[in-house]
Amino acid sequence: MSALTAPLGTGIRAAVYDGDTPVEEREWVRQYANYVLTNPDMLHRGILPGHPRWSSFLRALRYVVIDECHTYRGVFGSHVAQVLRRLRRVCARYGSSPVFLLASATASDPAVAASRLTGVPVVEITEDGSPRGEVVFALWEPPLTELHGEQGAPVRRTATAESADLLTDLAVQGVRTVTFVRSRRGAELIALIAQERLAEVDRSLPDRIAAYRGGYLPEERRALERALHSGELLGLAATTALELGMDIAGLDAVVVAGYPGTRASLWQQAGRAGRTGEGALAILVARDDPLDTYLVHHPDALFRQPVESTVLDPDNPYVLAPHLCAAAAELPLTEPDLELFGPATEELMPQLEQRKLLRRRATAWHWTRRERAADLTDIREAGGSPVQVVEAATGRLLGTVDAAAAHTTVHEGAVHLHQGRSYLVRQLDLDDSVALVEEAAPPYSTTARDTTAISILETTTEIPWGDARLCFGSVEVTNQVVSFLRRKLITGEVLGESKLDLPPRTLRTRAVWWTVTDDQLEEARVHPQALGGALHAAEHASIGILPLFATCDRWDIGGVSVPLHPDTLLPTVFVYDGHPGGAGFAERAFHTAARWLAATREAIAACECEAGCPSCIQSPKCGNGNDPLDKKAAIRLLTTLLAGAAEQPPAAE
Repeated sequence: MSALTAPLGTGIRAAVYDGDTPVEEREWVRQYANYVLTNPDMLHRGILPGHPRWSSFLRALRYVVIDECHTYRGVFGSHVAQVLRRLRRVCARYGSSPVFLLASATASDPAVAASRLTGVPVVEITEDGSPRGEVVFALWEPPLTELHGEQGAPVRRTATAESADLLTDLAVQGVRTVTFVRSRRGAELIALIAQERLAEVDRSLPDRIAAYRGGYLPEERRALERALHSGELLGLAATTALELGMDIAGLDAVVVAGYPGTRASLWQQAGRAGRTGEGALAILVARDDPLDTYLVHHPDALFRQPVESTVLDPDNPYVLAPHLCAAAAELPLTEPDLELFGPATEELMPQLEQRKLLRRRATAWHWTRRERAADLTDIREAGGSPVQVVEAATGRLLGTVDAAAAHTTVHEGAVHLHQGRSYLVRQLDLDDSVALVEEAAPPYSTTARDTTAISILETTTEIPWGDARLCFGSVEVTNQVVSFLRRKLITGEVLGESKLDLPPRTLRTRAVWWTVTDDQLEEARVHPQALGGALHAAEHASIGILPLFATCDRWDIGGVSVPLHPDTLLPTVFVYDGHPGGAGFAERAFHTAARWLAATREAIAACECEAGCPSCIQSPKCGNGNDPLDKKAAIRLLTTLLAGAAEQPPAAE
């Protein structure tokens, strides 16, 4: 920033204000900077709670620029929407009314999405004048191996192994490449494999490959960013921590290891290369799952479809409540303020009073506690303190893991990767939020398995599909991680399973579900012995395909299928949001159900396997070992279900 603003003279006083900004610099930023680069987290935890110290800056604030606004979706986007409403309220207190400028190269219905995010009317400008070179885009399906997975299903070579090979080959050719991976572990693994293979070719090359992911310490991130900018690094395996916010000049190629969940993210990642106007290469390497397989065989679903609409729900009570408390701590909340935060506010205020979080005095509500109200929620977390990953022998902090992910990623016996080194988790202390690890080199990776039960709390909407019913409403989900698999590196072959003893977790959220009747089962020729497998297969495949219709990742949602559910007394399939209060994904699924389930049926039917495989109906996170599954019965069941849907007018979106 300083380099960009230096030619403009001393009137431009630009500064970065984030979690890495030294304490001694923060006072200067507050008092003297007139261009501040920050993030929603610092607005939420620092700037807004401490607004009196920012009074001169906020009084003069004219513009708020929000880059990559399409990324503010789901629960995180809902939190950011409320943070921006708090910002508008505090600015009004100091007499300013800043203009919001939002930027995105991959936003659908930008005015609608931006207005929902900011809470103010928006005018959209859609003409694109950015320089772009030609991008050659390849869809890459890994070959089948001689191995067999669960239930004897054929197994393809993993996207991780294929992407590591591509990164290696491109590095040998001197092609500057970033490989995007969906998980932190995947980024570490691809970098490690590429380094090992490059060592066999040229011993100078392994040091020019690295991993980049969230959870690193600030000094590690900064060093990697400098090395990438300077050209010292030739290849990087990165999570979406690098997808945004860094202008990487001279990048020649992008490898995407598995569909990132949305077309918007795919184009964002592919767009990291070729920014100087030169040509570039982008490769999407398909994972062995229903969605990726569907896309490589239906390229029009990628290249001839607009990016997805941004889904967020600022009225989610689990999101809204802590922000009302934070707003009251910043400035007492008055009746006119309530409209700013949305229609759900009126119902929440008495609940917050009852919980003794807010107290009404005269004409306003006040925060009643000594602790900071902003600490009630972490806008990037599903809840709970991050788990610290600590090397047992030295006490050294390696990094952190989200609380919501701790049960599945740092349970006892899990393999944890950090900067090319492997560690085994020896103990997970949930009370103290600490995972103790020791360095090791096991010849396997680990994958957690869980079991899930679900109960219906309220049916908000119900639509008849012939004799079937399509429903949307509130549910309570009870989930427990019960074991983990050890999988051979590279091939993914299952080596064994170990039991775990972790406490169950309860989640109140939103879900879409459908039921079928005995007559429909008879029409579909789904006999009682095949019913569980048919429902289970339809559940898996529908979860895998949903990201085509909602801006979610399959790991943002979950599912349950039951031959006889106690609340519906019918065979039922549920798909639910994996976040407290919901994230808008299940609601989107409800409104696009006919298209969503038709694509699900097509994906299962088009797969060439005989009885089901990871490309169609098997799920990598199934707690039941992908058993039972019945591919043919699932196709017949979905055909019968959709015949009823065709008789009904489509639900309004």
